Amino acid sequence: MFTEIRDITALNKEEILTLRIADNQQNFIESTDQCLAEAEIDKRFIPVGLYRGDTAVGFAMYGMFPHVDNSARVWLDRYFIDERYQHKGLGKYYLQQLIDHLVATYGCQNIYLSVYDDNLAAIQLYKNFGFVFNGELDDKGEKVMVKVVHNHDNH
Repeated sequence: MFTEIRDITALNKEEILTLRIADNQQNFIESTDQCLAEAEIDKRFIPVGLYRGDTAVGFAMYGMFPHVDNSARVWLDRYFIDERYQHKGLGKYYLQQLIDHLVATYGCQNIYLSVYDDNLAAIQLYKNFGFVFNGELDDKGEKVMVKVVHNHDNH
């Protein structure tokens, strides 16, 4: 099946807004409506739809942000698969696609994300992809994880 990471435009915004976060995950991530509003204000955020064929099955938002040490960090800031498409391997599949996309877009050697410490399923997924806790907390109190990207093997 053809899959794609698509920019969100006027043509697909309404479809993206219908994506649903599972009830047991709603405390871990903002709604697509909140994310898109945030991206309107802060243009460093790049929201994208995750598509399987012509169907939106997930959402992500990423960007490059300055760090206190004057370096820039690439963040996978938001990521979820619609509740109707979970438990089909899509979380793993699209996480790899997003990692590859971020490396191609930014040429980065590190990818950062943050996660609540009780979001055990997400933590396990991220650990399986080589993300490790770096001891930092983000501005919302979430634990920061980082993946060192290897040129030959992004997984």
